[in-house]
Amino acid sequence: MQFNNSVAQSAGIETIGDMFLFTLPATALSTTIITKDKKGLGQFAKGFGLNKILTFSLKEIVGRERPDGVGFDSFPSGHTSTTFQSASFIQRRYGWKYGIPAYALAGFTGFSRINADRHYLSDVLVGAAIGIGCTYLFTKPYEKQDYQLSISGNTRGFMFSFRYNF
Repeated sequence: MQFNNSVAQSAGIETIGDMFLFTLPATALSTTIITKDKKGLGQFAKGFGLNKILTFSLKEIVGRERPDGVGFDSFPSGHTSTTFQSASFIQRRYGWKYGIPAYALAGFTGFSRINADRHYLSDVLVGAAIGIGCTYLFTKPYEKQDYQLSISGNTRGFMFSFRYNF
């Protein structure tokens, strides 16, 4: 009976990790839409696209067998690269306040892949590094500027300018 509970718990952990595969990118994407952050939307799309290309290319090139013996696409972990790309986008664009919980969910996804015997630790670590790297190539911190004050001058005088965005 104990064995069945353990198997059920592992299946539940894997299912939750699978859910984060969809909810983290959806959260990152919907945040850019809700805040009308068009630059962020583009940055997320570029990072997400590059992440997918790198991850799936490496899976094809390396051809590492999964720990459970089902398939030769273990390296790197796609679940982990996707969730860490999304979490790092949230952190990089909107700050650590939102990034810490996102990273916790991404970390749980990585754990769930190892726990389900779908990936090795190295698959998960490299997947996380790819996801984070793809974000940092394209994503800049969000700075909503409603106004700008500038001062310039030369030997003949100074000029002050003020710009306000509605």
